[in-house]
Formats: sequence, structure tokens, C-alpha cells
Amino acid sequence: MGKSWLLAFILWQIIPTEAAITVGGGVGINIGNAGGGGGGGVWIGGGINNSPAPSGPSVSKLGGAYTALQAWKSAITDDPLGILKTWVGSDVCSYKGIFCADPQGAVDSTSGPFVAGIDLNHANLQGTLVRELSVLADISILHLNSNRFSGTVPDTFKDLLSLQELDLRPVPEDLFNKRLDAIFLNNNQFEGELPQNLGNSPASVINLANNKFSGNIPASFGFMSSKLKEILLLNNQLTGCIPEGVGLFSEMQVFDVSHNSLMGHLPDTISCLSDIEVLNLAHNKLSGVLPDLVCSLKSLMNLTVAYNFFSGFSQECSKLFFRNAGFDFSLNCIPGRDMQRPQPECSVIPRGGLNCLRIPSAEPLVCGALLGNLEVNLTSPSP
Repeated sequence: MGKSWLLAFILWQIIPTEAAITVGGGVGINIGNAGGGGGGGVWIGGGINNSPAPSGPSVSKLGGAYTALQAWKSAITDDPLGILKTWVGSDVCSYKGIFCADPQGAVDSTSGPFVAGIDLNHANLQGTLVRELSVLADISILHLNSNRFSGTVPDTFKDLLSLQELDLRPVPEDLFNKRLDAIFLNNNQFEGELPQNLGNSPASVINLANNKFSGNIPASFGFMSSKLKEILLLNNQLTGCIPEGVGLFSEMQVFDVSHNSLMGHLPDTISCLSDIEVLNLAHNKLSGVLPDLVCSLKSLMNLTVAYNFFSGFSQECSKLFFRNAGFDFSLNCIPGRDMQRPQPECSVIPRGGLNCLRIPSAEPLVCGALLGNLEVNLTSPSP
């Protein structure tokens, strides 16, 4: 129930507010202004469709959706939860996982009901995606996480111009070129390197956790939208260093790269994450001294560096305990501290390449000038 209410709320935020929204199904909630005007009804999909029978132009929209969904149903080879057993008949708004909306009173009120969202997360479906899904031109949310889709995402998905949230299993390279606000690819079995165009995405939330991604974090990571608030890369097989470009994300609140094989010293640019609240670097091969620049971040609520090879931390890091901020530095190589690695493990610290080592600047880091400096460093020819 809670999940359906959340999806309905998201759809309500996406679809124009002057509309009265009908999302096909059974449970109703009222949405109205305090003054009593401009109200509307919202019904959660997957039950009996309470909206009037569509007529006129709406028939073609829902008719096209019927054709597309039936084509997709034919491409599903395993449906262990029996979800697609409800995908029978032309009333697509009653299909389980399909959410329809009827923007009554909007500018184009004659368009009638349309498919506004699909939520099949954790359905464990096996099969492929089909080109016909691009007919759903008005869809805003497509959630297909934790399924067993194979093959590629059809190139016709570029026509889904209204799409704002995409959550699926096959990783198309063009995904990071789309104007999506949230990308969830977590809890799958993706392999290979992260796409080099990762930095093209304008998303505010990117979740790639719990996969098998390997290789370095792309250099383009530093030139993503400065609006990025959360990036979750935990529990993969990433190597190399944390890119200096991480400091460009001045609005970042959560940065979690734990349970990988990242190495080297932390870049000073982390000190530019002025809004960071959760910084999780645990279970990697990072080394060096944890600097004041990191521990002095004012918004920091939790800093986790456990299971690395750090050799010490500064006085500013000690103050985290008095700020009521979580600070876990266990199982490192810090002399005189409890719960550290055995000395034999600390005698051979993973160093990685020279590009992963922190080279302190002779001048204090000025975060505002960071972008220009990084652009010069990345575009200058190598000696």
C-alpha cells in the first residue's frame, strides 16, 4: 500500500497541478486547495478502473498502450509472481503495475486517460524490452529494478520525452545522456566498466549500488551536474582513485563508494563538499593520513573509513566525536589506536598508480576556482 501511495504522490507532482488526476484503480484520496477550489481525485492503479469509459482521442492513446503492453507481455518468458495474468483485456489501467492519469481540466483535456507510470520493481520478470513501449509517449516513471531483463534497451526509448525517472536492469550508454532526475540501477548483476559518459547525466540521484561494475570511476564524473545530491557506488568492484572532480558537487549530501577496491590518498577537493552529510569510504584500499580538510566539513553527520589502510587522522577528526557525528576508523593502520589491522597487513599498503596519490598544493584550495583548474589539468597534454 505505502509504495503505491508514494508513486501516486510522485505522479501528482509531475503532472500539471491544475489537473484533476485519476490514476486507475481502487484506493481514493482527495487533493484540493484549502479554499475548496481546484480539487481532484487520485486513485491508485492495479485495481478496478473507476474512471469513465474512454472515448474519442483517448481511445487511440489507451489503444496504443494496449498494443504496446501486449507486445511486451509476449516478450516475457518467465513471470513467477503471476503479475502478467492481470494484463488481460483492453482496460490497461487495471493492469497490475500500470498507472494511468486523466488530466481533466488541463489545456488538452480532450486527450483523456493515458499511461503515466509503470512500476514493476522486484517483479522478477525474465525477458526483453520491446520497441513498442516507445508508444507510451506520456509516461513519466518507469521502474523495472530487480528483474531479469536481457538484451539492450531499444533505441526507440529516446522518444520517451516525458520520462523523468528510469529504474531498470540493462545499462544503455545513452541512459546518461537523457534528462532524467533520478537513475536507479542498483541490485542487479551489471558487469564491465561504468560508461564513460556518466558525467553527461543531469540527475540529482544516481544509484549504481550492489552490482559488479569494475574499472575506474570515469574522469567525466567530475563534470556532472553540480545539482547531484546523492551518488551510491557501494558494493561493486571499482578500482583506481577517487577523482579530483568530486569536489565540484557542492550540493552533494551522500557519497558512498564503500565495498570497492579504490586506493591512494583522498583528494583535497573533498573539502569542497560543503553540504555533505554522509561520506562512506569503508572497505577499500585507501591510505595516507585522513586530513583536516575532510573532517572539518560542517554538515558532516557520518564519516566511515573502516577497513582501509589509513595511517592516521588529524586533530580535527578527533573533534567529530564531540560534534555527535558518527566516525568509524576501525581496521586501518593507525598506531596507538584500538581495533586496527595487524601490523603484517600494514607493511604492504596498496599504492596504485601515481595518479591516485594526493599531491598537496602549495596554496590553500579555493573551491570556487576548482572547475577551471580541473579543466586545465584534464585538457593539458601529458608530458
